[in-house]
Amino acid sequence: MCCESVTRTEFRVEEKTDPAINEQFQKDIEARILYYSQRIENIQQRLNELDSEWDIERVLETQASALTVVGVLLGITACKKWFLLPAIVGGFFLQHAITGWCPPVPLFRRLGIRTMREINQERYGLKALKGDFDEINSKTDEPPQSKALKVINAVKVDDIKRAVL
Repeated sequence: MCCESVTRTEFRVEEKTDPAINEQFQKDIEARILYYSQRIENIQQRLNELDSEWDIERVLETQASALTVVGVLLGITACKKWFLLPAIVGGFFLQHAITGWCPPVPLFRRLGIRTMREINQERYGLKALKGDFDEINSKTDEPPQSKALKVINAVKVDDIKRAVL
């Protein structure tokens, strides 16, 4: 109850994004799922691409870290005024963590950077097309734990599977 006014994590960036951009992301996801519905054999390649796609949080973390390092280095070597840059970046990053918005977000969203939820929406749509979930309820008399293990296997990210094996 201390954070009731804070936007829910899953939708906070999308809630602060221009609705036209969100709509375009949704249309693109639907178009790719329709495209791959006719090319089932290519779905794994697309899933591999999604595993490598950077979401908005990762882009912002990288940008904030890089600008902070640059500001500190320039503050040490060039002019102390550069120390303002890490302070400003830190403030923006804090604002983003709390509200889901900071000045770079609209630019990155317009450049096509998606949220993890949007990436996962496409991922699990493609996994469903590929048949990764077909086995889960195929046997109605199966014990719940067996179904749970099938769910766990169906939702694993393929790169993690390869890393563990």
